[in-house]
Amino acid sequence: MPVATEMKSKPAASVQGKAWRWLLVGIGILINLCCGTVYAFSVFRKPIEELWGISATASGFPFMVFLASFAGTMPIAGALLDRWGPRRTALIGGMLVGGGWILAGLSPNIAALTLTYGLIAGGGVGFVYGCPILVAARWFPDKRGLAVGLTLIGFGLSPLITAPVVNALITALGPSLTFIYVGVAFLGILTVLSLPLRLPPPEWYNSASTNHVGQRQQSADLTPREMLKTGAFYALWTTFAIGCLVGLMAIGITAPFGTEVVGLSAGLAAASVSLFAVFNGVGRPLFGWLADRITPRYAAGVSYGLILLAAGMLVLWGQGNLALYFVGFSVLWLNLGAWLAIAPAATATLFGVTHYGRNYGIVYTAYGAGAILGMILSGILRDSTGTYLSVFPPVMLLAGVGILIALWGLRPVHPAQR
Repeated sequence: MPVATEMKSKPAASVQGKAWRWLLVGIGILINLCCGTVYAFSVFRKPIEELWGISATASGFPFMVFLASFAGTMPIAGALLDRWGPRRTALIGGMLVGGGWILAGLSPNIAALTLTYGLIAGGGVGFVYGCPILVAARWFPDKRGLAVGLTLIGFGLSPLITAPVVNALITALGPSLTFIYVGVAFLGILTVLSLPLRLPPPEWYNSASTNHVGQRQQSADLTPREMLKTGAFYALWTTFAIGCLVGLMAIGITAPFGTEVVGLSAGLAAASVSLFAVFNGVGRPLFGWLADRITPRYAAGVSYGLILLAAGMLVLWGQGNLALYFVGFSVLWLNLGAWLAIAPAATATLFGVTHYGRNYGIVYTAYGAGAILGMILSGILRDSTGTYLSVFPPVMLLAGVGILIALWGLRPVHPAQR
């Protein structure tokens, strides 16, 4: 009788675990919908400029500092994630996110807004961001790339949902009260969503199916110190930085490219951003699935090949070409989403899952580097040449370099290579 009971309980537990892990993916999507509101910050810029009489350059400071704080906090958050687990780390991050937004609403000037929204809320997102990713990576050893990509789709699609809501609140209440109301909402929502986050029991990883290409190429588990001694880390960091540089630069110039180069109205160029956000979101599960099927190494090669093709078409035939504008920028936004799925999948595949939180926190600093360099590069090229078309020859060069580094460097690290 005990044997029969045990035989029945194991399948039941397995079925329950498989259902639970998909629920955790859904929770991760909702968490990222909140955190991804940063991509809707442009909605605040004009009202802030009018409120304080500041320039467009100044109104962009909170966004830039947010991205830098987000990426810079990830290594710290990764260490805490490995020590405290996803629930406590996400709770702390949620408090920082909500508190940062609330304090932003009390800011008397752009400097205070940059500190509260940029530094505090951005750092809070850095704490929260890795938690649902780690949960998905641990619960889905058999579909890691797909699960992580689905979890992250919320971040990419967030502007489709949050931008209209924020815009309506600004119209009704003004920017300051909007920051406060959204902050209170995020504080409550992120607290509730953090509570179910947990890692699977130790036996789950061994019992789950791992018969797929990503797991067949799984490396030995490496500590952060061991990871930093491998060539694979520097290859991944560089390719991730290039992918983010290209993607974030495309996001930053989408509307002005549409008006200046293609000849769109300001309204149509702004509306096109919503369409491109869909591709940013879809790129995450799509390339997560692809990383599972053909390994992150070859998924990276596919991504860079698409970037090279899109940039080449835009530089050659982009002037006044509406159709090519939509095709080219859809591909570029898609591949920003692609790299935000490839990088976490590659981190787990190349360096293991035992120290994943700290390892991915270090890898994610490439996002911050790519964001800053992309903004600076696009501005310099536009100012020196008078056209955004000049952005794309360097993009083509970077994509070509990325293909070579990815195919050469993103190989599994075996114990003898440590």
